[in-house]
Amino acid sequence: MSVQQRVTGQFRQRFDQAPPILIRAPGRVNLIGEHTAYNDGFVLPLAIDRAIWLALRPRHDGEIRVHSLDFDEVARFSLEGLRHGIAAWAEYLQGVAWALQEAGYELRGWEGVFAGDIPIGAGLSSSAALEMAAARAFATVSDFTWDVPTMAKAGQRAENDWVGLNCGIMDQMISAGGRAGHALLIDCRSLRTEAVPLPPDTSVVVLDTSTRRGLVDSAYNERREQCEAAARFFGVPALRDVSLEQFQTRAGAMPELVRRRARHVVTEDVRTLQAVEAMRRGDRDTLGRLLVAGHASLRDDFEIANDQLNAMVACALEQEGCFGARMTGGGFGGCAIALVEAGAAERFTRSVTACYEAATDYEASIYICSAADGAEVVPAV
Repeated sequence: MSVQQRVTGQFRQRFDQAPPILIRAPGRVNLIGEHTAYNDGFVLPLAIDRAIWLALRPRHDGEIRVHSLDFDEVARFSLEGLRHGIAAWAEYLQGVAWALQEAGYELRGWEGVFAGDIPIGAGLSSSAALEMAAARAFATVSDFTWDVPTMAKAGQRAENDWVGLNCGIMDQMISAGGRAGHALLIDCRSLRTEAVPLPPDTSVVVLDTSTRRGLVDSAYNERREQCEAAARFFGVPALRDVSLEQFQTRAGAMPELVRRRARHVVTEDVRTLQAVEAMRRGDRDTLGRLLVAGHASLRDDFEIANDQLNAMVACALEQEGCFGARMTGGGFGGCAIALVEAGAAERFTRSVTACYEAATDYEASIYICSAADGAEVVPAV
């Protein structure tokens, strides 16, 4: 049974009707452009065919009532009395409601059921998918226009100011505005986007290390503070404004730790734009080399790749048909990605699983993914 069928079936069972509204909001992987989003830089993610599914119907009393099938919990809250302290997953729903109200939207209540097949804590943005599912629900029942940058900003504000994680806007932008068959180049300052086709006959494979670390409790916020210190050193609003030449000219005068953090961000922006050019040419070899270079930078300069991520990438790069691999997401655990010849993807999956488990004693979860559309209302089945 698919997640979509499970959610619609549970809605029918609870409410004795087919869901009037069914929403799908995808997770994402980031091909390249890691920890550049909150530095106003460039990122190149794609929405994946793993998602949050939310079946709902409107309410007329300003209340939200949601049953999480994955957590087997029900959360209830009033739009007139938002407060912290309910189920952790429901904080993302409340945060979106709060951010939309702060932006001037008049919201109506709804009730429903949701579930997903995005691994939680794996770096595939299950939280952003839940935020964009909630935003799409509010837009639908409250009858306001779905605008990708506006809704993404609301999701980011929910995560920054309600949940407490100082993330950039990439995850919400790609979950809201992904395009099937394409990655999305996002300028995280202007929020301009460009759909970039994936190279033909190529699969993106997600490699879950089965290691987790919560980003709010991790060094994520510390890395952001170090990047902000580097921007102050250069006298610019964000590291996006520092060219590679400017960095190389002045890097010797920086504190060593801040220099390495800044070097990752500055060179990662360059790699991201080079990756776009390679994809436009269908050049898988160059794209793969850029992924490998990005992983080395995240490992050595940004220091967020744990032993399991490094082992997973090493196993991937040993396999025939792999063009490149790197860790993806916030770091300290979670997932890597690999760019693989489509015809070799199944064999690649089996070989990497065996290699990784032999190297680490951890069990791998590996998904061959395709690029999907962003958050949308879909017909109920």
